[in-house]
Amino acid sequence: MRNIIALLLLLCNASCFAGSPSLSEVRTLYEKAATEEASCVKLIELLASCGEKEYLLCGYKAGATMMMANYVTNPFSKLSYFNTGKDMLEKAITSDDKNVELRFLRFGVQSNAPSFLGYIDHLETDKKFLLETVQTLTDLDLKKNIISFLKKSDRLNALEKQKLE
Repeated sequence: MRNIIALLLLLCNASCFAGSPSLSEVRTLYEKAATEEASCVKLIELLASCGEKEYLLCGYKAGATMMMANYVTNPFSKLSYFNTGKDMLEKAITSDDKNVELRFLRFGVQSNAPSFLGYIDHLETDKKFLLETVQTLTDLDLKKNIISFLKKSDRLNALEKQKLE
């Protein structure tokens, strides 16, 4: 009986400290974070301990940090959240600049950020990169999400959208 209890405690501890959350969970929370403050906060907390080498997770944390600007009223806090997230995202992309999902995150942020923030430096290069690589993705969920976003984007012309069919 003691062995069973010890085993259960060990399994419970292992699951509590299992490390990184699943990418599927992160993607789902990220999508909800755009419209739900609670999801945004939960995602930031979930990714609070992501390691510097976990570039993709850090990219999602950066995006969620920037989204927090939507949920605060103080203009200085808004700008602080946005700039902190922007710096985090740029650092992640600098470390892994061929990562399609990171480039997609930045394209999404830059497409939706207010123009007065001036965060549009990579819109064209990220768009070109995404259009060139999206069809080669083996992660079908990611591929579907990117294509869906690009088709709705006003940053693509009709011909570029047609090529996504």
